[in-house]
Amino acid sequence: SNLHLARTVCRRVERNLVTLNDSEKVNTNSFTYLNRLSDLLFILTRYLAAESNIDEVYWQSEYSRIRPEK
Repeated sequence: SNLHLARTVCRRVERNLVTLNDSEKVNTNSFTYLNRLSDLLFILTRYLAAESNIDEVYWQSEYSRIRPEK
């Protein structure tokens, strides 16, 4: 969905800002703002999925997946 994409872009900007902060002083409020924006986009995505009765696919690490017995 577009909100997932927007959150991905927001997180990328946040990572790039961390890199920029290594060479230039970045206002710390920028980090807080981007983090909260990412949280908001995540919550909106979950809310809209619930309102639309869309089943969510939950991520599982390869270590937590149930493996068939050999």
